[in-house]
Amino acid sequence: MPPDEVTREEAVSYVNADALSIGLFVFVDLPWFRHPFAFDRFKIKTEGQIAQLRDLGVARFRFDPARSDAPVSVSRDSSESVQPTTEDAEEASAPDPDEDARQQRRARHAARRMRMARVERAFLQSGRAVREANRNLIARPAESLAALNEVLGEMASALASAPEVTIHAMADRIGGEETYSHELNTAVMSLLLARQLDVPGAQMSLLGLGAMVHDIGLAEIPDRVVKKREALTHAEAELRKLHCEYGVKRGHQIGLPPAVLAVIGQHHEAWDGSGFPKGVSADRIHPLARVLALVNEYDNLCNPVDVMRALTPYEALSMLFTQRRNRFEGRVLQALVRQLGVYPPGTVVALSDDRLGMVVSVNSKAPLRPGVMVYQPEMPKDEAGLLNLSQVPEINIAKAMRPGDLPREVYDYLSPRTRIAYFFDTEVDIETDCSNSQEAA
Repeated sequence: MPPDEVTREEAVSYVNADALSIGLFVFVDLPWFRHPFAFDRFKIKTEGQIAQLRDLGVARFRFDPARSDAPVSVSRDSSESVQPTTEDAEEASAPDPDEDARQQRRARHAARRMRMARVERAFLQSGRAVREANRNLIARPAESLAALNEVLGEMASALASAPEVTIHAMADRIGGEETYSHELNTAVMSLLLARQLDVPGAQMSLLGLGAMVHDIGLAEIPDRVVKKREALTHAEAELRKLHCEYGVKRGHQIGLPPAVLAVIGQHHEAWDGSGFPKGVSADRIHPLARVLALVNEYDNLCNPVDVMRALTPYEALSMLFTQRRNRFEGRVLQALVRQLGVYPPGTVVALSDDRLGMVVSVNSKAPLRPGVMVYQPEMPKDEAGLLNLSQVPEINIAKAMRPGDLPREVYDYLSPRTRIAYFFDTEVDIETDCSNSQEAA
């Protein structure tokens, strides 16, 4: 480390969150996916950045006086900063109750938007990194694998240390057609399942890498087959099946670990022996491949090449459980249901109080009581209430609905996802914004 860097680190002091000001050079000591900033150290330039920093829930921040423009009265080892007096505030008259409620509601919306901005940023960064690495996997294998492992390391570390995880259905609007990535989607779901199944950390990383490269053999198959929207002919289907063997061959060439090669070669094998390419069954399928085989099938049902043939998340999970359960190891399928809940994120639902909504998040501790974005035409859609069913036991999901069955105004408001993409947050869902029909009305 250069001498000037040593001096700067030695000069670092601390400032309370409520004493932040424009001109301070601060450090955000959080993982990259837990904050909305491009860098984890920067000089504060706007009041908006101050608000974002305070919304992170951090009590105090490190800052560097040498790189700051604004003086702050704190000592290097002190966690205390000069606090503004509150005497005037204490003497002020009590606020109007209705206005106070409105401000609290706006604050909850702002906190939710801030939280989702962090999740969306992490999702987009991960998706771009995975797509770019896969494009260059053969030409620059070492560089590409390093990029994939960096993404995996961040995700696996977050999942390993988090007591609870919330799964979000990501909005199509945040990245257009580039939002959806089959490789990232299957990797995220595989890691979430591995967490449920208590898979050791080293094996989680191998599973995640296998998910991100499991389809590398498709590069050997003509696009007219891979991207065909109509049903494949028998010859085309047999040709497409070869991508597993082609993928293993490519994996050997770039030096992938044996467990990852097993995931690539067996991600279409079935527990009952009805899969391909070798038709192996049960314990002859690598444990990690059993996980990917399930999430790969789920994602293909929700996100086929032809979106007109897509199943809703609820339909896909129901099909796997009722019609195809013999194809998957029972404990893995049960873990997927526990993880996504009966109504996975992205499912359009009718509630027991006759309101309509869309499941937007599921907490791993309460998968049967998801977070639902409620249709409230009297409110702007970007301020739509989030009904956390784990906090309102008197309200239930009455049934799942197909998006096409919604009235046009409801469809436009809820904006059901064209393609279902998932990402996770290591914080529990925020409190309910519309806990009963009277408040929401």
